[in-house]
Amino acid sequence: MSQGVLQAKLWYAQRISAMILGICVSIHLVIIFYAIRGGLTAEEILGRTQGNITFAIFYEIFVLACFVHAPIGLANILEETFSKGIVSKLLSSTLAVLILVLGSLAVIGVYTGGNL
Repeated sequence: MSQGVLQAKLWYAQRISAMILGICVSIHLVIIFYAIRGGLTAEEILGRTQGNITFAIFYEIFVLACFVHAPIGLANILEETFSKGIVSKLLSSTLAVLILVLGSLAVIGVYTGGNL
């Protein structure tokens, strides 16, 4: 695959993930405002989300959008600021793995109540 085609695919992936993130952030903020307005405690919130597959799917989509979006942006910043090379690829790949693993573990933890 040529460098131009790869850059175009990365550009589209970042833009599409940004659209998904925009929707997810909006929904997440609505949920937060609802919880605050209702005076819910953290225990009550976790009680409502534990075992709720809709919340788990929503937040896993959120994690996956971050997994796509953030590493591409970091790689672009590092390549523009410093130079193209192994460091930018290594750091962006590390960020991608961290987002996917830690984000998914958080979703699983909330869904299961910490009981695997």
